[in-house]
Amino acid sequence: METGLHGKVVLVTGGAGGIGQAICRAFAAEGAHVVVHYHSSAAAAISLAEEIDGIAIHADLRETKEALSMVRSIVSDFGGLDVCIANAGNYPTTSKPFWEIDAERWVSTMNSNLGVTVTTARAFLGHAAEIGQGSIVMIGSTAGIYGESGHADYAAAKGAITSGLLMTLKNDVSQIGGVRVNAVAPGWTVTPKKIEQGVDKEIVESATATMALKKLATPEDVASAVVILSSDKISGHITGQIIEVAGGMEGRLIP
Repeated sequence: METGLHGKVVLVTGGAGGIGQAICRAFAAEGAHVVVHYHSSAAAAISLAEEIDGIAIHADLRETKEALSMVRSIVSDFGGLDVCIANAGNYPTTSKPFWEIDAERWVSTMNSNLGVTVTTARAFLGHAAEIGQGSIVMIGSTAGIYGESGHADYAAAKGAITSGLLMTLKNDVSQIGGVRVNAVAPGWTVTPKKIEQGVDKEIVESATATMALKKLATPEDVASAVVILSSDKISGHITGQIIEVAGGMEGRLIP
């Protein structure tokens, strides 16, 4: 199906990560000009940008000024910015019950997930308001919908993205008229990092216990949903929606 994304300028934050790379490649396959944002993964971002004939750009999105500067730089270099994928985030690997998550980790997780999404959305939507069009897809998580034992901080940050923030931004941009705001919430996804950490049979069985499709997602599964939502041609009358890429998950097992 024609997506209408050929020649569009697309920013993918956290583009050097496992899901981020799949998203960048998916947009490049549609003929889009892809900007691969990175914070600390310079080598991976530059290599990917060369592979897909895009560009890599650095910014610490925890800082509002850097997010604004990033968007201004893209608009200056490409003459515009059509689509933004707010994908950057950080998952704290150590599992802890809520009462053992200290204030430092809580704040860090909030800043590295909700915070970077907010600064990205603010910068992109400021540009979209000026030109009267644009599409942003924010990447949440099923942790923010169903909760995730041991990761209350991450679940709270992602939940804020796909509930209050999503619905408010959708309504705020209504005065612009041509801007859409949506979200994708991946469930268990087999990224290179998860493979490194070890995905054994017991983990898979637990993760898929409440899924209708008894398998974990791939980064490409997530990327396909992102491309569909980003396309004005396919999803031009869709805004304020969350697509779960989670195999029909209905909840999580309580340990």
